[in-house]
Formats: sequence, structure tokens, C-alpha cells
Amino acid sequence: MPKFAANLTMLFSNLPFLERFAAARLAGFTAVECLFPYDYPAEQIKEQLSTNGLKQVLFNLPCGNWGAGERGLAASPDRVEEFRAGVSKAMAYAQVLGVPRLNCLAGKRVSGYSDEEHRNTLVSNVRFVSEALQGAKLTLTVEAINHFDIPGFFLNRTEQVAQLIEEVNMPNVFIQYDVYHAQREEGELTATLRKYQKMIGHIQIADNPGRHQPGTGEINYPFLFEEIDRLGYGGFIGLEYVPEPDTMTSLAWVKRYGYQL
Repeated sequence: MPKFAANLTMLFSNLPFLERFAAARLAGFTAVECLFPYDYPAEQIKEQLSTNGLKQVLFNLPCGNWGAGERGLAASPDRVEEFRAGVSKAMAYAQVLGVPRLNCLAGKRVSGYSDEEHRNTLVSNVRFVSEALQGAKLTLTVEAINHFDIPGFFLNRTEQVAQLIEEVNMPNVFIQYDVYHAQREEGELTATLRKYQKMIGHIQIADNPGRHQPGTGEINYPFLFEEIDRLGYGGFIGLEYVPEPDTMTSLAWVKRYGYQL
């Protein structure tokens, strides 16, 4: 049976961030994730996790100025030092929060640099992160983002992430498979899950179109969840969707599909 984690950046967004932990626990979740925890001291987030009996399963490495449209620095040839400084910050948060894995976003192409320069930077940076995390017994995931939602993003397809991981050649680097982005960019969800099952370290979901909860779009989530179980995936599935019309109403699909939080 799938294990679901509430993405607190997307869900319960009517509440201040630190109040979303209690709301998630009240809804029945035992695990949470978020895009970034860095706006709050790690100790405050740890307190919310402990008070509400929650496990934090994932967050992203620092990604530059998100509000200004930046979506990652790992492939940016001109910001290597900034990216690597962010790794130290993320590891400090991970240590306090007990997070087992961090996610890396490659970011958008930078004008004036070739694809080869972007790729060389990305390989070097991912290897740097994986070596740093290995000593702390943490794993790293790398995510592809569809080019419709984020034009210019450097990694768009699951195959590209798999090729990157093979080139980096470190045992603690995996694919973060976001079903929504995969459906928009490449489709073939079941075949892709089967092909790369051993490389997938974390899964996130949303339906398409609209990026709302399962059951609002074209993806056959009951079939997909059964396939994920059949393949033996034992990790959490992050609910990284825009709830419609609100979070609690949006969660009706869980019971309807025969699951529980």
C-alpha cells in the first residue's frame, strides 16, 4: 500500500507554514515534505515535527532566488561556489530534522554558456553533493522538470536524469520521479517506472492538466499506484499538488481509492 507524505509547500497553504504541520497530522499524515525549510530556524521546524509526531522525508537543496524565478543552481556554470555553500546549509538542516534525503534541481540554462558547460557543471556538482552526503549517510535525488512549466530547465526527461546518475557513478544518487512532470514531458509512465525502478529514490504526484489531486485529470492513478506497489517501491509518495478546492476536500481521493494516510 502506498505511503503518502504531505507536501507542506502545496497543501494547507491557507495556513502559516509552521501551522501546517499540525494540520497535516490532524488530517492523518505521518510524514511531510516541502520545497524549502530555510525561511525558518531548523529548531522551530524540528519542534513542529516532534510535537505532531511527523517525519520529514525530503526537501530541496537551496535553489537561488525562487521568488525571482530561479529554479536551481546545480547546472549553472557561473554559480558553483554559491551552489556548494548551499549544500552545507541543507546538510545542517537535514541533521537537525532527521531527513534521509535531499533533492537537487538542476535549474535553468544560463545565457552565454553551452549545453556541454552546463552538463559538466551539473556532473561535477552532483558528484560533490553525493560525496558530502555519503559521509552523513544521506541520499540525493535529482528531478526532471517539464519544459512547459519551466522553459529552459536543463533536465526535462527521466532518461536524462538516469544518464546523469550513471555518469556521476555514486551509490547514493537516485531519481526523484515526479509523475506530473513526467506526464507532461514524456508520458509512458508505467514503462518508465519499470525501466528505472531501481534508480528511483522518491516519487511525487499530481494530476494533469492543472496539477491538482489525483482524479481530476487524465492519469489513471489507481492503476499507477498498483504498479508502484508491484514494483516494490517502499518509499513515500509526496503529494505535491495544488489542492482543489481546498486541501481537506482534495484528500477525498485517498479513501475513494481504498487507501489511508
